[in-house]
Amino acid sequence: MQIRVYYEDTDAGGVVYYANYLKYFERGRTEYFRERGREVAAYAAAGTLFVVAHAEIDYRLAARYNDLLEMETEVVDFSRASLTFSHLMRLQGTDKVVVEGWVRLVCVDEKFKPKRLPEEIVQIVTKIV
Repeated sequence: MQIRVYYEDTDAGGVVYYANYLKYFERGRTEYFRERGREVAAYAAAGTLFVVAHAEIDYRLAARYNDLLEMETEVVDFSRASLTFSHLMRLQGTDKVVVEGWVRLVCVDEKFKPKRLPEEIVQIVTKIV
């Protein structure tokens, strides 16, 4: 997935504000499901929500205004009620890693109680992990 750094994404030092990478990761996960024919909003409408239980980011290189970034998003682990995604962002067209991160999502119901992952998600990630 390609992401362009806009002025609004940067801090006073002219680099991407650290928390904005979490927004980029969220976009990556949304596109991950969309590319596999699934919409996150459809799960929410059906009473299945995904909440962030853990997020970890390693910052390696400053991304700046107007940089083009390429992000790879994949599921690296899952259990009955959670998914762990890895996110790797590089400066587009290079091997230069900007950030690497991991986010664990827990599947919950509308009362925020843990629930099993939908079977269709298990089928998707079983093919990958």
